[in-house]
Amino acid sequence: MSLTELISGVEAHEMTLTVFNADSDAAADLRERFADRNLTVEAADATDGPREYVVLSKDDEFLTAVGLEEVLNPRRDTEPHFEGARTTILDHLDETMFTSYDIEQMVSASREIEDRAWRIGAGEIHSGFQNVSIIDSQMDVYEQLGSKENLSVHAYGYPDTELPSHDGFVIHAERAEEIAKSWFVVYDGAGVDSNKCALLAEERGDREFYGFWTYDPSTVDWIVDHLTSTYGLIQTDGGSDP
Repeated sequence: MSLTELISGVEAHEMTLTVFNADSDAAADLRERFADRNLTVEAADATDGPREYVVLSKDDEFLTAVGLEEVLNPRRDTEPHFEGARTTILDHLDETMFTSYDIEQMVSASREIEDRAWRIGAGEIHSGFQNVSIIDSQMDVYEQLGSKENLSVHAYGYPDTELPSHDGFVIHAERAEEIAKSWFVVYDGAGVDSNKCALLAEERGDREFYGFWTYDPSTVDWIVDHLTSTYGLIQTDGGSDP
């Protein structure tokens, strides 16, 4: 399975968020809030249920339920996060597709993972930049990450230019289609499941990205294993070493 196939597998399983016993504006508000996600928002009434709650389901399978207020105004005192807030709903939305992220949104999400790797200071982080030329623009960030003695830092890109001079991290120059079209940042959490996280997306339009982020340890492990087993040759200064 490739990175593209993993994205397609997540995309194929659309989730449904049903708003029960709430004002008509509530579903519209959530529909707008999750407009960039592969998520259907519906409104319904339940005579034997409480007021104003939402249910998340996937392929007709119940996932979680929570009060409407917690989704509209989530607590902001919990980490880790990508969007500044976590709720049980957002936990389950980890592997729901976002449908169109621009460069600014992708950079923001990437920074969250890079920041976690920096704070923990150990383990492995693997980042795909599509092209080697883009790695050069992020050199300061990745040399800073590479200064952490116990953090192994890997950057991937299609060799559209000569490898830039760099220190403290490994550049993988790969002539592979999935590398050229994919933007990813994957952190293995230094082996601790609760620390693992990943962002994976592919460019489908002109600098528009479609993909997902996840805190699921098994998904993160699969991506790391795929990258390390598929791209085993390390290109650092123009040469190749096993």
